[in-house]
Amino acid sequence: MKTLPPDIGDEPHWVSRQAFQIVIFMTLFAQIAMFVILKSGISLWWAVPVVLVISHLMHGAAVGFHEASHGLLRRNRRFNEFDGVLIGVLSFMSFSLYRASHQSHHAHFTTERDEELWPFVFISSPRWFRILIAFVELTCGLFFVPFLFLRTFLRKGSPIRSKKVRKRIWQELILMVVAWIVILSTVAYFDLWKYFLLMFFIPSFIAGNLQSWRKYIEHVGLTGSTINSGTRSIVANTWTGKLVAFTLLHEPFHGLHHLHVGLPHAELPRLAPELEPQHPDEIHPFPSYHHAMLHLIRNLADPQVGAQWRTSDPTS
Repeated sequence: MKTLPPDIGDEPHWVSRQAFQIVIFMTLFAQIAMFVILKSGISLWWAVPVVLVISHLMHGAAVGFHEASHGLLRRNRRFNEFDGVLIGVLSFMSFSLYRASHQSHHAHFTTERDEELWPFVFISSPRWFRILIAFVELTCGLFFVPFLFLRTFLRKGSPIRSKKVRKRIWQELILMVVAWIVILSTVAYFDLWKYFLLMFFIPSFIAGNLQSWRKYIEHVGLTGSTINSGTRSIVANTWTGKLVAFTLLHEPFHGLHHLHVGLPHAELPRLAPELEPQHPDEIHPFPSYHHAMLHLIRNLADPQVGAQWRTSDPTS
């Protein structure tokens, strides 16, 4: 039996448990800094690093959206729902649609019934089409990801069959349209386009692409039959790597999230030893996103996901 580190039973630090709240406050401070830059009229070059910081923090908030879909973001169910719907509206995404569709990612992990990894799980999908989808998602994630989930909802044979859930999804989609009409009308009326672009749209666009790259790093190009062979996880030992993991609500420990779906994100780092390979086709955790991205890029010429690719000989 493998010996686990002596601190494996330690409780997560309270700061780790409050990662989402800290990310939101950091976003607020970054937005105030951006407002001051825009209001003061100084060179917009000062806005570039702030935009990048806001983008990363928005990416962290999007991970909070994912946590809320599992009911793990807030202990109070109503607050959890409120945060999920609010983040969803600002991300052009129905919270209930994401939650219903995301269940397939866990229940049918990397199989043809995994809605989130379409079309890479289908051996019948031609190579050129998978490359095209990868290009679009990695460069326009803010718009492609809502399309991906709407496809799951609207397509014939949708796995989302509950009338109650579908009704709520429609309600959230209508709320989203109304909210954005109000937001854009207000921006236009007061001529706030400069603030809207640099404080919201551009950071959101970058954050959407960051989220897509993270999703691809987590799964695309892997054709293993177990969770650890179908997932790239990041276990960083540097302070910068740990800070990235903290601001992404420990999502880099992604394999552990699949192994322990109901576990709050703060609990995941202490279970890192479970990510060590137990089977020949499993891979070691990567020390950084840089290393994991290099591994992903080698597979983007023919993006595939799932063990079904190993037992078939698809034609391109």
